[in-house]
Amino acid sequence: MPTDRPHNRTPSRRTFTYEEALESFPAVRDLTHAAQRRVESLVQNVRSHDELEARRSEIEEEMERIVEAWAVEVTALGCEVKGMWLVDWDCGDGYYCWKYPEHTVAHFHDYEEGFAGRVPIT
Repeated sequence: MPTDRPHNRTPSRRTFTYEEALESFPAVRDLTHAAQRRVESLVQNVRSHDELEARRSEIEEEMERIVEAWAVEVTALGCEVKGMWLVDWDCGDGYYCWKYPEHTVAHFHDYEEGFAGRVPIT
């Protein structure tokens, strides 16, 4: 949970209360789900290993475009993208943290520990 200890970080564009993070979560979840499905569709449309190898560069470029567009959309909501399908809401003391396909924003980590230091929000 949030602490009063000092931290070194780059100021983010926005800080969220937990309630505000929960309010923005449906938009983040929906954007993430849609992007994840587009990436999944790329892979599912490959019929064979040979086709995958022949189209690897094209598929990877398209995946990168999808993920980058998702990151821009999520960032526009004031959130921070920390990895593929991993989103943080800065609360001023650390981050509320969510990773697809979790059902809600239910974890917190401080600035120094990152994802590995996640603890459940109680």
